[in-house]
Amino acid sequence: MNVARRDVLRGLALLPVAGGLAVGTVACTEEPEPPPPPDPLADLAASARADADAATAIVSAVPALAAVAGEVAAARDEHATALRAEVDRERPPVSSSTPPSSAPPADPPADEAAARELLAGSLDAAHQQAADLVAGLPAYRAGLVGSVAAGCASLRVVLG
Repeated sequence: MNVARRDVLRGLALLPVAGGLAVGTVACTEEPEPPPPPDPLADLAASARADADAATAIVSAVPALAAVAGEVAAARDEHATALRAEVDRERPPVSSSTPPSSAPPADPPADEAAARELLAGSLDAAHQQAADLVAGLPAYRAGLVGSVAAGCASLRVVLG
């Protein structure tokens, strides 16, 4: 069998193209990685934002609790901001748009006892939620979540 020199060179020139197609075919048949599970700090951040909004509404609805509700609102706003920053650092948002805002808070109770109970319940729930997460987090995230838990417990004491 006589093979012309041109045929050999032409065949060698096509090898990288054929090899690239074969590799591309194999790469296209692989299963994509499943998306990561939701960040556990995202729910904690949403709770903090909801608590801050509720406390802000109580400031104007219940003048007797304005000072303490203002402290709760400020602290829970800081918690929400810090937690959201950590969630975004760990899993950067896909788009540059801001996340959808939460539903507007329900009208706060005008009764002082009911408003105090609402704040106390949300702080207790946030404290428990954060405390439950701490043990399963890496140290640098556990410090943040532990601080949130301690802050909620401190606010609960201030609230009475």
